[in-house]
Amino acid sequence: MKNTEKKVNKNKRNRRNKIWLFTLAFVIIASSLSFIFRKELIIFGFDHVVAPSIERTLKDSYVPLKDSGNSDVQTMTNIKQPFSLLLLGTDQRGNENGLSDSIIYTVIRPDYNKALFVSIPRDTYTEIIGAENVTGARKKTKINAAHSYGGAQMSVDTVKNLLNVPIEYYATINFNGLIGVVDALGGVELPITKVIENKNPIHEKLRIEPNKPIYSGQEALMYVRYREDSDFKRTERQRIFLKSVLERMKRIDNIANLQEIIGITGDNFKTNMTSDFILDLAKKVIIEEGTPEITSHMMQGEGLKSDQWYYLLNENDVESTQDLIEIWLDPESTDLELIDASKDDSE
Repeated sequence: MKNTEKKVNKNKRNRRNKIWLFTLAFVIIASSLSFIFRKELIIFGFDHVVAPSIERTLKDSYVPLKDSGNSDVQTMTNIKQPFSLLLLGTDQRGNENGLSDSIIYTVIRPDYNKALFVSIPRDTYTEIIGAENVTGARKKTKINAAHSYGGAQMSVDTVKNLLNVPIEYYATINFNGLIGVVDALGGVELPITKVIENKNPIHEKLRIEPNKPIYSGQEALMYVRYREDSDFKRTERQRIFLKSVLERMKRIDNIANLQEIIGITGDNFKTNMTSDFILDLAKKVIIEEGTPEITSHMMQGEGLKSDQWYYLLNENDVESTQDLIEIWLDPESTDLELIDASKDDSE
């Protein structure tokens, strides 16, 4: 009798062990498969859950330019060709256009997962295309005024004239949108190692503490707007901020919350890129390829004080910047040629 009971108990233990081992094996296999197909699962969720829900919001942000060129005949499914994009950060309030506090001419190279950022100082003295003074002549003043006179259209026309380069797309976001997006992302990481503080009494008050693991939307706004060191460092901070935002958006929870993030921008975001194009580009950058490798250039010049303070671009630097952009926009340019052109430009 005892032998029989021992045999039954042993069989039960064996069955429990087999069930436990089977469960463990199933968990291991399922975990392995979910890791292996993680990207495919994310892409599936992006295509079938995230994208349809935010398409309408993006359509509300669509504002075409007068000379839209090929922006209405984009290839959505396979972005390979290089394209140009003017990024504008504005201080728009209410129905006013506002000044463009940051102006970054961008070339995207999807084939090499690279981006070129050319920062144009906001105080650059230039002709404002579409604005005339009291004599009827073309108005000349700071380039950031173009947006206040005629919105994105005038900013695009003015930058095209200044650099003699094509601009296919633009994207503007005002400060309220920037704060909301950063907060929706859970903040951003910024390399702040010492206190950043405005001390000039005529400037807005701001202070950012150093060495924080994460910074809020309001702190990020102060970071990109701080201007008491130099325009060069200011535009460098803007490029650092953009890269940090892209990195933050790659987190799985932020991809899942993309609908909320896009929804926050609302009226704060305008572009002539269609919703399909934006979603396809977002999927490629955030999910498939990862954060692009960014090459940065700050346009060089010197200050001039007349009725107010202006920034005069160096003519040689304008020419070398045009050459750099031409190479980056050439679909036949190799990855090595992009690297060499960027090195030559920085020397």
